[in-house]
Amino acid sequence: MNMAVKPKKDRDAGVLVALIRGINVGRAKRVQMAELRKIVAELGYGNVKTLLNSGNVVFTDGGAGPALAAAGIERGIEARFGVTARVTVVTARELEAVIEANPLVTIADNPSRLLVGFLADAESRALVEPLLNRDWSPAALALGPGAAYLWCPEGVMACGLCDEFSRLLRDSVTSRNWGTTLKIQAAVHALRSE
Repeated sequence: MNMAVKPKKDRDAGVLVALIRGINVGRAKRVQMAELRKIVAELGYGNVKTLLNSGNVVFTDGGAGPALAAAGIERGIEARFGVTARVTVVTARELEAVIEANPLVTIADNPSRLLVGFLADAESRALVEPLLNRDWSPAALALGPGAAYLWCPEGVMACGLCDEFSRLLRDSVTSRNWGTTLKIQAAVHALRSE
């Protein structure tokens, strides 16, 4: 079965970031990064690089776009590993907008407790909006372009906001802590300069 996307030829191919939800957490949904890189390359994308073991892939796109990339990667993971995992793909420009719009960086003093929830669609955003009207102190919630920002000063596992956010959105969101988000940004910048 040929899973190649056959992206349009483009001299100035854009950079995309695939964020895979829920892989390599504990013993469940194990996906080797070398195999993940192969899957993305077999789909016809270039300069494929993975970051950390949590399902972050940076690659160049010849014009197929984020939605087609996400669907292809999901199918490829399921075919190769027998694992279903939601994939959210954002452009480099969208990632930059998410980072620049984060209003909670001024209060967060621990990057591992500041989460960026990459929202899959407008319906996901609509689910989050009512949470803005609740007092989550000492935690905090904000919305930006394509993302929700969660500050969990007492830890992610002890955060009622995180619990409610996950319960509402289920697999329509994938989250990364601020430190990981900035590492992904650095990987995008490195790819652009190659």
